[in-house]
Amino acid sequence: MIAALDAHLPEAEFGGKAAQLGQAHRSGLPVPPAFALSSEFVDRVVAGDDAQLGRLLDAFATLAGPVAVRSSGIGEDGAAASFAGQHATVLNVRNPRQLQDALATVHGSARTASALAYRRKLGLPPEPRMGVVVQRLILADCAGVLFTRHPTTGADERVIEATWGLGEAVVAGIVTPDHYRVSRGGRVLEKRPGEKDCAIVWSEEGGTTEVPVPAHRVDVLCLDDARLAALDALASACEAAFGGTQDLEWAFAADRLYLLQRRAITRG
Repeated sequence: MIAALDAHLPEAEFGGKAAQLGQAHRSGLPVPPAFALSSEFVDRVVAGDDAQLGRLLDAFATLAGPVAVRSSGIGEDGAAASFAGQHATVLNVRNPRQLQDALATVHGSARTASALAYRRKLGLPPEPRMGVVVQRLILADCAGVLFTRHPTTGADERVIEATWGLGEAVVAGIVTPDHYRVSRGGRVLEKRPGEKDCAIVWSEEGGTTEVPVPAHRVDVLCLDDARLAALDALASACEAAFGGTQDLEWAFAADRLYLLQRRAITRG
């Protein structure tokens, strides 16, 4: 099944990421345009079902631009576990062939040795089921992650890491990002510049590439007080919509803030 984010997206069919992005969209949070694919639909496309592939390509055309193809595994991103770093995301998918390849990559990432070992560790069913979110790619000026509680100390404060370009540079540990601590309500507690000597940007041919950051921007902070206030407000809105702790991926493009992904802060 292909479903819009404003539809009911059961986690058991579409996966945790799709269900949470759908809830975020219905709560008025700034989620980029997207649609979700059920795990059964993904299986059929990867197996070579031409009719379902045609439906997927029709939906892809409605987003009118490059997309991110994100994993949404059944049982992924719960309160006790996260497959971040296990399941794949493919950025800057621009044409039907790239979309097919991206879907196969995401589907296959649930079946790597490390992902299957993680499933065994958590006592999850051995055969993974992979839904997918196809989301309009945001051409980010800067991007990163936000935790609504300090992930190490548990302090009631927002911890934000940011870099130039796409946030994959933070998630993949390619740069030392800027580090911020902000109290609930937006008071800035700490700003620590990182060493952001490269940025991940999209390529006109598809996919992403690493480019050097000009020397004068390497240790310049990505986020001013206005952007930090916007991130604090987004954190509060996510807390209101979901309850509990929040682990957010976000991006700014031309001073507009987007919520790309949301999960609970995991316990391990």
